[in-house]
Amino acid sequence: MEPLSPELVNLCLNTIRGLSMDGVQQANSGHPGLPMGAAAMGYAVWARHLKHNPKNPDWFDRDRFVLSAGHGSMLLYSLLHLTGYDVSLDDLKAFRQWGSRTPGHPENTLTPGVEMATGPLGQGLSTAVGMAIAERHLAASYNKPGFDLIGHFTYVICSDGDLMEGVTNEACSLAGHLRLGKLIALYDDNGITIDGSTKIAFTEDVPARFAALGWHTQTVDGMDVDAVDRAIQAARAHTDAPSLIACKTTIGFGSPNKAGTSKVHGAPLGAEEVDLAKQRLGIPLEPKFLVPDAVREAMGKAVACGAAAEAAWKERLSAYRSAYPEEAMRLDRALAGELPADLAERLPKFEKPTSTRVAGSETLQVLAQEVPYLVGGSADLAESNLTHLKGIPEFQPETPEGRNIAFGIREHAMGCIVNGINRHGGLRAYGASFLVFSDYCRPAIRLAALMHCPSIFVFTHDSIGLGEDGPTHQPVEHLMSLRAIPNLNVMRPADAAETAACWQLALERKDGPSLLALTRQNLPVITERGDQVLGLSGPQESGHEHQTTRKPENLLSPPEHPSSSHPARLGGYILNEASSGSPKVILVATGSETSVALQARDILEAEGIATRVVNLPSAFLFERQSAGYRASVLPDRGRTVSVEAGVTLGWERYATAHVGLDHFGASAPGPKLMEEFGFTAQHVAEVGRRVAVDG
Repeated sequence: MEPLSPELVNLCLNTIRGLSMDGVQQANSGHPGLPMGAAAMGYAVWARHLKHNPKNPDWFDRDRFVLSAGHGSMLLYSLLHLTGYDVSLDDLKAFRQWGSRTPGHPENTLTPGVEMATGPLGQGLSTAVGMAIAERHLAASYNKPGFDLIGHFTYVICSDGDLMEGVTNEACSLAGHLRLGKLIALYDDNGITIDGSTKIAFTEDVPARFAALGWHTQTVDGMDVDAVDRAIQAARAHTDAPSLIACKTTIGFGSPNKAGTSKVHGAPLGAEEVDLAKQRLGIPLEPKFLVPDAVREAMGKAVACGAAAEAAWKERLSAYRSAYPEEAMRLDRALAGELPADLAERLPKFEKPTSTRVAGSETLQVLAQEVPYLVGGSADLAESNLTHLKGIPEFQPETPEGRNIAFGIREHAMGCIVNGINRHGGLRAYGASFLVFSDYCRPAIRLAALMHCPSIFVFTHDSIGLGEDGPTHQPVEHLMSLRAIPNLNVMRPADAAETAACWQLALERKDGPSLLALTRQNLPVITERGDQVLGLSGPQESGHEHQTTRKPENLLSPPEHPSSSHPARLGGYILNEASSGSPKVILVATGSETSVALQARDILEAEGIATRVVNLPSAFLFERQSAGYRASVLPDRGRTVSVEAGVTLGWERYATAHVGLDHFGASAPGPKLMEEFGFTAQHVAEVGRRVAVDG
């Protein structure tokens, strides 16, 4: 946009401040201090640098903007409104109210132009690293001489609190190593947190720390639009490193009695102080939510500028299609997240006992060829998780076209970065570690679910079955705690075949994250692929020969998964029906314990106790089937025994008796632990026998 006079720029800044004060005051809740102090930072980015189209917030080659300090959301909502997004003045007036599109902290599913949900400090900046990785990889993969098809920046406004959180150090360390030159973070260095001055807990030299992490750093007067503008120009020119611009600001600028103090951080100014602040800033006291015509016209030019920028990009894209039709088609498929129609048939088949982590690896190698936009890696556990894409380069500064991402021992940053790549679009990203370390990245997993972000998390070594590493590495409560996260599809496949199916289900999902919990130990193949009959193949510990099973009935075919033929898509299904009549007892199991339940069934059936085995790889998917189908699979909670090597809390939804683990594990070989802790056919049969008699 054309440069404005200093007077008009100041009017724009004070309009942002006035809208923010009024929004918080009307809600009687919120954080007015950051928008008042960071208005110049926000204006410099949005009015002078940000490439975006307010009428098409999803235009792919737009710059990304992340307000990591999400508590200052009125700054973002004001900028969205003033630059022409579908965020009305009435939306600003409904700040923090029921049903509004302007929640207390930004949410990408509610407000046009919001790239991600922020508020948990550190998540925004760390996720933005993933967005910058996606841009770098896609540019390296698709740009051609004369065709700068993908070339945009990722801007972040972050706070003292963001930079205190450990996750940002993890993510920014990796960003420095990767030399992500199109990532620019503006640090709102106002020296105030909720408890007072940062001098009580945060006195480090932040620019020096970031310089040590490999970042280009500057320190400027954050209240001076021109100074911030020049710093951004310098950052944009410094393409070999991400940039941190430390902007010295005054929190609550304009408030005569609260500016520069913690009193303006997280509470309304109060009606009297709002009036005093407006008088000091030269803002009329009435009407509230004032937007002068000159400001609306000046900042509203973003609409025409954005439309022109997108139109020019579309012209380049059209010429690119003619010059590089194959690459253009590949890009179209990546942007659409298109999967091969016959993907299920291309996935590997399994017959021999295989650990589900190995099955996941073999499946992943096929997917790497069939889904060329699939990227990901491990938190320094690729040799254990088996998630490395063979024959494909690492994503490094010298090879940005690589699809293997070495996250380092940074589980929390890994989760955020995976979310950022998936929120960016054009790629599908996964991250991997041990299940016990999901605790380290749980905030990012939760945020993926909240954002409806289709991230894929792969966690191996999923139970005490991992053995000798002992209780520090043996997940016990993790499966249930992860299942408690709304909108997260936790899948624990029973065998190799089901693992391949779960990978496909994860890729097909577009409205939220998926998590695969996989074993270290080998498991027999016991589930159906396509038209194969359900049944055991391979030797079993019990020595019993498994009976031929009946094909599950009432197999629903959700339209969103038309190509997945495996019954895992149902979340839970009858793996082996009782031999005659209604079952006297139902054994419901997951993962490695499912084959144990099948062996226990053989024992009970030999005693004349009709026993059904239900495999429940995903309670999330099972609960989304019809009530009639769920009742046909698990009709009687009183006659049901749950079998899972984890805490029993939560299983009361489906069962009244449990074979579980309500304590930590121990260090010993995995088979010995399973035996000692009761995960044997004999013990499961004993519990099932009691239930059948008592029922």
